[in-house]
Amino acid sequence: MSHELLIGIHAVEAALNHDVANLVELYIESGSHNARVKELGERARELGVKPHARDRAALDRMTGGARHQGVVARYNAPAPLADSALPGLVEQAGRDALFLVLDGITDPHNFGACLRSAEAAGVTAVLVPKDRAVGVTPTVRRASAGAADRVPIVAATNLARALKALKDAGVWLVGLAGDTDQSVYAVDLDGPIALVLGSEGEGMRRLTRENCDFVARIPMRGDVESLNVSVATGIVLFEALRQRSAKR
Repeated sequence: MSHELLIGIHAVEAALNHDVANLVELYIESGSHNARVKELGERARELGVKPHARDRAALDRMTGGARHQGVVARYNAPAPLADSALPGLVEQAGRDALFLVLDGITDPHNFGACLRSAEAAGVTAVLVPKDRAVGVTPTVRRASAGAADRVPIVAATNLARALKALKDAGVWLVGLAGDTDQSVYAVDLDGPIALVLGSEGEGMRRLTRENCDFVARIPMRGDVESLNVSVATGIVLFEALRQRSAKR
C-alpha cells in the first residue's frame, strides 16, 4: 500500500464511510465554522479516528496550498487490482458487466471526473494502463468526489492483453472515436460490454482500437472537433445505463 494524503471533505468522507481501517491520521482546521467539517470530525470520533486540530497555515503547508476545505487525512491507499482480476470480475457481474476502459488519460481532473461518472453509473470496474497514464493521485481522489475509493480500478501492465482477456470472458468492446459514421446511440449496449475511450489529445492508441468490436461516435451538431474525455465518458455510460434500464 502507498501512503498518501486525502485532501478535502469528499475524499476524507469517502474513506471514513468505505475504508476507515486504512485512514491513518485525520487533521481538521482548528476553529472551523464549516458545519460539514464539524460533522466529519464527529463522525470520525464515532469510528475511532481521533481528529488532530491544525491551523489553516499548517494545513496549507501540508497540502502544498491545495484547496483542502479544512480537512486533510493520511491514508494507506490500497493498490489497484491487477489485470488477472478481470475474468473474476466478469464472472461475478454476469450479463450486467459494464467496464470503462481509459486508454492513457494524463489529466488528473479528467480521470477523477471519469471515475465519478463510472461510480454513478454502477460500472463493474475501470481499466487503465499501468504506465503512460495518471494514477490515483490526491488530485484524482478530490476530483472524483470519493468515487476513487468506491469503484474498482484495474491497472493493466499490457492494456491490449487485458482487452483480450475481457473479450475471452465474453465482453464486447465498444470504442469511442470521432472519425467513424456509426452513432453510439445505434449500438446495442446491453449485456457484458466495455466502453473504451482514449486520451485527451490522441484518442485511442492503434492497438487499442484494433481490439474493439465496434467503434462509434457521439453525434454532434456544433463546430467543435471533440468533447472533453470526461464529458464523453458521462454521455456513453449513461446511454448504456438507459438502454439497460429499458430492457430489464
